[in-house]
Amino acid sequence: MTTPPRIYLDNAATSWPKPESVYRAVDRYQREVGAPAGRSGYTEASEVSRLVEQARMAVARILGVKDSACIAFCHNGTDALNAAIHGALRDGGHVVTSDAEHNSVLRPLALLAAQGRISLNHVPCDSAGRIDPADVRRALRPGTRLVAIQHASNVTGTIQPLAEVGKAVRSHGALFLVDAAQTLGHLPFTVDDLHCDLLAAPGHKGLMGPLGTGVLYVRPGVEAHLQSFRQGGTGTNSESDEHPGDMPDKFEAGNLNVPGIAGLRAGCDFLLERGIARLHTTISGLVEHFCRRLQQIDGVKLYGSDGAEDRVGVVSLNIQGYDPQDVAASLDTAYRIQVRAGLHCAARIHHALHTFERGGTVRFSVGPFNTAEEIAVAAEAVGEIAAAARVL
Repeated sequence: MTTPPRIYLDNAATSWPKPESVYRAVDRYQREVGAPAGRSGYTEASEVSRLVEQARMAVARILGVKDSACIAFCHNGTDALNAAIHGALRDGGHVVTSDAEHNSVLRPLALLAAQGRISLNHVPCDSAGRIDPADVRRALRPGTRLVAIQHASNVTGTIQPLAEVGKAVRSHGALFLVDAAQTLGHLPFTVDDLHCDLLAAPGHKGLMGPLGTGVLYVRPGVEAHLQSFRQGGTGTNSESDEHPGDMPDKFEAGNLNVPGIAGLRAGCDFLLERGIARLHTTISGLVEHFCRRLQQIDGVKLYGSDGAEDRVGVVSLNIQGYDPQDVAASLDTAYRIQVRAGLHCAARIHHALHTFERGGTVRFSVGPFNTAEEIAVAAEAVGEIAAAARVL
């Protein structure tokens, strides 16, 4: 029996495959360069310093940032979010977040609240996972220090109305942190569009870089109000035992993941050459076609926004008669279609979706290298599984 080709539809977890240029960049660094960043002055070390700065500039260009020093490299998106959250809340205060958030936001805030260091409000989301900016405005208090909201849901793909939220937070005088894990590299936008003070994202998802990479944007001047939660060597101001307070050194203690950053730079170059808006249009077309096919299948329940224009490349569903984990297992073993099932590290949103008790959803997530043929195979597979459930 011939094994079907692998169909990877788990790009919300990490993008795969990567552009060939990413593999080449990582391999070249490992084989030919191998020096640390900002630690020495020999030829290869100087090359690494240039490489890191070029990567920083590429991320800044994607975000519409003029000064690349506003971009700090982190270990991943979770690390970047923790740096922003713990850095902004060193003196406590009131925080507003939402029920749609990922655990990378929910858990640091829950810890600080349990320790009595912050007070915390969660605004609700609707059955598509969308928040209402009016709810955020009503939740703001005189002592609100931080508002932390995702740009798009990793469960439903729904894009949040962050421009309106950002304006309200800015006028209130609080800091606005955007979790762009599902949008940076997927959607064309700038930090000015969102009116944000802080933005965190992984480098291994939409930016097409390797795992172990993340970015944190800090609006100029905001770094003075943040505390670094990791201190150590930076290669600068070595005569002082105080950690530097300037960007990006404030959040880049220790050796950087230069192999990952080399790949990240190549991933950013790929996006800039292809055009993020054009890639998003292509993925939206695949998502729209997929959802149309799924809507015609009896027993399939879709979650999220009705229109592909209001979501990123994430489609969550359930099939009547099956647990989500069973569906994902069947897709993998019988069709070699790779998806994710469960709560997706975002349990609170499943109460709004009424999917918590059944163990979450089956999530398909489309990336730049998926094809219309793969989407058609996936839709056909879902139809066959649903048909088998009706027979049982």
